[in-house]
Amino acid sequence: MKTHRSNVYCRNGAVAASQPLAVAAGLETLRRGGTAIDAAITVSAVLSVIEPGASHLGGDAFVITHDGGNKRQIAFNGSGEAPNGATANQFNSKIDHHGYRSATVPGLVSTWFEIHGAGGNLSMQEILQPAIEYANTGFPVTSGFVKRIAHHLKQFPETGLFSSLDFPTNLRACDLLVQPELGRSLEAIANDGRGAFYEGEIASSLIESSNGWFDANDLARHRTRVIQPLKVSYRGFDIHGQPPPSQGMILMEELLLAEGFAVIELSEAERIHMMVEAKKIAFQDRYEILGDPEFIDINLAKLFAANSIESRRTKIDMARANTNPVQYNQEGSDTTFFLTADRDGNAVSWIQSVFHGFGASWVIPGTGIIMNNRLTGFSLDPNSPNFIAPGKRPAHTLNAWIATRSDGSLAHVGGTPGANIQVQTNFQLITNAIDLSLLPQENAEAPRWQHLNGPSASDAEENFNGVLQIENRVSKHVLDELKKLGHEVQELSQFGHGSSVQLLEATDSGSFILGSDPRSEGHAAGF
Repeated sequence: MKTHRSNVYCRNGAVAASQPLAVAAGLETLRRGGTAIDAAITVSAVLSVIEPGASHLGGDAFVITHDGGNKRQIAFNGSGEAPNGATANQFNSKIDHHGYRSATVPGLVSTWFEIHGAGGNLSMQEILQPAIEYANTGFPVTSGFVKRIAHHLKQFPETGLFSSLDFPTNLRACDLLVQPELGRSLEAIANDGRGAFYEGEIASSLIESSNGWFDANDLARHRTRVIQPLKVSYRGFDIHGQPPPSQGMILMEELLLAEGFAVIELSEAERIHMMVEAKKIAFQDRYEILGDPEFIDINLAKLFAANSIESRRTKIDMARANTNPVQYNQEGSDTTFFLTADRDGNAVSWIQSVFHGFGASWVIPGTGIIMNNRLTGFSLDPNSPNFIAPGKRPAHTLNAWIATRSDGSLAHVGGTPGANIQVQTNFQLITNAIDLSLLPQENAEAPRWQHLNGPSASDAEENFNGVLQIENRVSKHVLDELKKLGHEVQELSQFGHGSSVQLLEATDSGSFILGSDPRSEGHAAGF
């Protein structure tokens, strides 16, 4: 398969991300003797400075790490809780989309320190220095940055977000953007640790400016959960994914359903059809059971059991698409994914977000920190497992994954932004890598599909059959076959899919092969 970019081959360190400056900063941390974890924190912080529409210090993160020495994986759940005042009766028909009342407790900074304690080598001052420099001395904005600001201004001029940030609204590509307030916040965190965010001046400003919507207890009780990843076997590989409240369970279920089919023997149309049908089943399970496992019982062992998967697999009709109405759920899509690896075989799969574009469009005064609007991920339906409650975490679109071989060695790392498209894209990435043996760059550029839960013109407002969108590099014959199977097909532009993939394959020799999505401004690099 001809690609726009070549695969990147390296041995001593690797970074793939959505922004070249973040990639360069991560590589520099590795060159200074940092681990994959050190480099990941550097990339995370730099992205918060240079891609504020997608992630920020007021957002959250989900991470999976692989320890090359003991061949162990750890999941870090850095999602935040609803504040004490966040109850259903505080809202009318829907949760506020913008403002502090749309936010949960930020989890990203907590995740930096939790993961650093699990395998960091450099000091936090060294790790955060690139982000501090970009905030204090500025960075040249990209064309994508300029477009994102213009789009947000057009959609939500009433928020006053960019005035709060002191961003010029007439920025052009390559103009320098300086963020001194954010630089001071990062310096405080680097020097004084986690407490600078959750107990110090930043916390005080959040509590005071939110009129008590957030209180000291909300911030003090927050912690990043350190847990075992979900794990399923797929064709001899172990796939490690994010546990609830992440919807990583969907990816695991999709793979278990697909393992019952000889993917390599299916035609392209048959393969897409089967995977879309598996997606429908897994998403319906998500809507029915997913919430915060600290508040509700979620029996994934029962869901993933062989008899359960076989029963669900029989619902996939290879001759006809399932057109029963499926539940619709609107999700945010502004997120960033990146990966790192080091010479010792350690690797990090990391995704972070403020949920919708620029999150709550609300800044903690004096800090330069944009808050998330993740509270909008809750349901106001008391019958939903995702019903809003103080101290509860919302069901989360963010998920990251790592694949290992049967001996526990690292095989693949990957991920993407894209809200509900994430678990569909990751499903395609894993089957492309394992079943079709695509190298990372081929995989990143392969034509992609996304099944959206509508609505189409004929669908009801709340329930609908969904639309199968496919990049038009797929042949007309394949599209016609899918239509004959009953799918409502819409063509996307050549690279119009809503994902931004970063991929790594680890070889038996200990080297890395990297790929990066041309749908984003980033790239992959190593040394």
